[in-house]
Amino acid sequence: MKTFWDERYSSAEYVYGESPNAFFKAQLEQLTPGTLLLPCEGEGRNAVFAAGKGWLVEAFDQSEAGRTKALQLAERKGLNIHYQIGDWLEMTYPEASFDVIALVFAHLPAALRTAAHQQVIPYLKPGGVLILEGFNKAQLQYQTGGPRDLAMLFSEAELRHDFAALDILELYETEVELDEGVFHQGKAAVIRMVGRRL
Repeated sequence: MKTFWDERYSSAEYVYGESPNAFFKAQLEQLTPGTLLLPCEGEGRNAVFAAGKGWLVEAFDQSEAGRTKALQLAERKGLNIHYQIGDWLEMTYPEASFDVIALVFAHLPAALRTAAHQQVIPYLKPGGVLILEGFNKAQLQYQTGGPRDLAMLFSEAELRHDFAALDILELYETEVELDEGVFHQGKAAVIRMVGRRL
C-alpha cells in the first residue's frame, strides 16, 4: 500500500484538495482547540486546517510523498504540524495524549481494521472525542473514491463493535456530494461517527 500512496501523491496537485473534509471541519469547529491526532493523513489538508484553528497537530501516514506535500502546505500557510512516517499498528503514543482523534477515509485491510481502531482509543483523554468519516459498503456502486474491496468499507455494526469502549454520540450512514480533489468527486455513500472516551 505504501507504493500505491506514494504514487498517488507524487503529482504536484493535491489529489484530495487542500480544504478539510466537511464533516471533520464541522465537528472540529464545535470543540475547544487542544491536541489532535490524524492517522492516515495523506497530503495534510485536515492537519493544516486544524493547525490554523489553534490545534496542536500530530499526524502520520505510510507515504513519504504525502508527508512532503503536507509539510509544504503547512509551510505555505505559516503553520506547524508534526507528521511522522509509519504503519498504523506500529505507531504508538502515550495514553490519554489527545483531546481529539480523527479518522478521515482511513480504510485498512479488513484483517487489521478492528486492531487499528481499538489501538487508538487509549490515546484519547477521558472525555476526548473520536471523529470518523469513511465510505460505507454501498460505496461500491459509485466511482467516487474509496477501496473497491467490500470488506474494507465500513458498516454501522462493525464500527459499533470496534469502538464499543466509547460512548457513541453519532453514528449514521448517508449520501453526500463529495468535492475533495480529483479522486473524491460526486455522490458517495459515507458513514459518520462521533464517539467520546468515558
